[in-house]
Amino acid sequence: MNRLLIIDDHPLFREALRMAVDAAVPGAEIVEAASIEEAIEALESAEAGFDVALLDLTMPGVSGFEGLLELRGRFPRLPLLVVSALDDPKIVRQVLSYGVAGFVSKSAKKLHLAAAITEVLAGSVYVPDGLMPAETGGAESALPARVASLTPQQLKVLGMIRQGLLNKQIAYELGVGETTVKAHVSEILRKLNVFSRTQAVIEIAKLDFDQITHGGA
Repeated sequence: MNRLLIIDDHPLFREALRMAVDAAVPGAEIVEAASIEEAIEALESAEAGFDVALLDLTMPGVSGFEGLLELRGRFPRLPLLVVSALDDPKIVRQVLSYGVAGFVSKSAKKLHLAAAITEVLAGSVYVPDGLMPAETGGAESALPARVASLTPQQLKVLGMIRQGLLNKQIAYELGVGETTVKAHVSEILRKLNVFSRTQAVIEIAKLDFDQITHGGA
């Protein structure tokens, strides 16, 4: 069973997020926190852990990115989906640079919120098209170095993503848990500086991936 943590100080919006979670993951266990302190308490006391936390940037007792950074520092393996009204592209780029699992605007429809939750639970990074950070001019030339930064296991997972395998199939092939595969996928997307499996495959198509993987073996 999936477990999700909703971190928002507004009861009405927590209810809206709960409805989005129910639509994306029927039957999921949902825990709510109205402050960063409550979120930390919930995370530290949860024996089974959480699959994803939905975080509002504007929380009582913190300013700027303090709450986000504190959660990233204390729980680095927890996927964080930021759900915020602060949807300026510059803020989105800054948030993504901290290694979050995605960003979605509070003004998004419930359908888009549900899609974001589904993507993050699958190990992808979710960013709406309208908020996608612009590529830098040297992005393509830096791609080989980004691929070279992947571990051997991450390269295997990336190769299976290229073949169109789902997380469950990759887990079977590698003999590991699906949670482990999700963690690998998230780290691959972060290192490649892309926001979806499809985008990763498109970027890798620009390189001789087989030569890279055999050369690094």
